[in-house]
Amino acid sequence: MTTTTEVESEEDGGAARADTAFRDPAWWMGLLRTGFGRGFWGFLAFAMIAGAACYLVIGEAAFRAALGDDVGLLARMAPRVAAALVTAGLLWVMLPRDRVTRLIGTESGMRGLAVATIAGMVTPGGPTSAFALLAVLAASGADRGALIAYISAWAMLGLQRVLVWDVPFMGAEFSALRVIVCLPLPFIAGLIARRIPLKLEIAGSGGNGVR
Repeated sequence: MTTTTEVESEEDGGAARADTAFRDPAWWMGLLRTGFGRGFWGFLAFAMIAGAACYLVIGEAAFRAALGDDVGLLARMAPRVAAALVTAGLLWVMLPRDRVTRLIGTESGMRGLAVATIAGMVTPGGPTSAFALLAVLAASGADRGALIAYISAWAMLGLQRVLVWDVPFMGAEFSALRVIVCLPLPFIAGLIARRIPLKLEIAGSGGNGVR
């Protein structure tokens, strides 16, 4: 049985390790490498080339207008991304790993696909929230079939999209038909993902693959 003194000692040790990491330049370099990988630098180079082409071909006025739109989009998206990452970090700390493994782990079977599909359907917001939560589930021991089912259900069956877009624009009958037709697809995608003989690795997982 864990005593209060032992818990306090573990908390103090964790705080000391965190303080040491923050003061270590190697830790910051590793954080930069993880957060800004080759994909980021590739997209950045492409954006700079596209910006230069816009300036040379269309002119300075178009370049300034496009740059202003991009800065505005970045300013609108940055708070959402920050909030999603903070939420994902809190979930990473709070989620019980053993329970996640039981619900959507490698031995969860069809129940795991059902839980992941329902979670994907009720996840609100855009990619900033969905993919942050997806990364947390992957690092917590989720089965790759469940991960595929989750993100597929979010993309095709998100309830907020059904209520905000499908029903007002297309009507309740069309919306119900679309949900019924698309409902089996996350299960099918998850089953296919489990059958593919590949080992997946999540970015920043330290080489721990998702089976």
